[in-house]
Amino acid sequence: MWVGYALSVDGLSYKMSGSSPLRRNPRAYIGMFLLSIPSWWLFEFFNQFLQNWRYVYNRPIGDMEYALRASIHFSVVTPAVLGTAELWASTKLIARYSALSPLRLNERKLSNFLLLGIIMLIGVIVLPRYTFPLVWVCLYLIFDSLNHLRGSRSLLSYLRTGNWRPVAALALGALTCGFFWEMWNFYAVPKWIYTLPYVNFGHIFEMPALGYLGYLPFGLEVYALYTLLLDQRILKPLKIHGGDDYIRL
Repeated sequence: MWVGYALSVDGLSYKMSGSSPLRRNPRAYIGMFLLSIPSWWLFEFFNQFLQNWRYVYNRPIGDMEYALRASIHFSVVTPAVLGTAELWASTKLIARYSALSPLRLNERKLSNFLLLGIIMLIGVIVLPRYTFPLVWVCLYLIFDSLNHLRGSRSLLSYLRTGNWRPVAALALGALTCGFFWEMWNFYAVPKWIYTLPYVNFGHIFEMPALGYLGYLPFGLEVYALYTLLLDQRILKPLKIHGGDDYIRL
């Protein structure tokens, strides 16, 4: 289902803008599926501390089957989120975000962003009951700051020029995927269910309503982690097309 979704948004992007990740670079597009697997396993690692979601099965499964099936399912996360972000970027709805106030950055601020992300990450591990929302922010602060400091493509490089359009596209892309993930998960087997401290009410499908806010920064994390993992000697960078500007992946 999710491969079909990813191909559908790619086709819609091509129809709307004349460009799409799969059309521009099929090899790199397939690479997104591969890089997506370790990306989501990282979140599964943090959930060992958080215990915010768990999986329900229709029969007992062994560790090997779980690892294999989970990896296949996790492979769609990055192409789905980044593909949907490109679809949003190809619309005129977020064009106004391309010329906003620039974010003033220097090495000290970047170091502070990185340090703040590390502190948040420690909090997630040490005090998960109170800091669980920070897992959807801290990884972005760490990965995007590292990308920027090492001269790689980063969202911070756009923000310092006043171009907030990539941020808006990625946030809306992840939120859009989140809606479909939760909707299709509701009647699925296997499925996941949530146990979120303090906010476990007002469910829309299995997800508490406030939990959807986590999808907004999650899109930024997906982009930052993909950029960090991308070996450009093997996979050429993709681009997210959006009118007159591009988000280069």
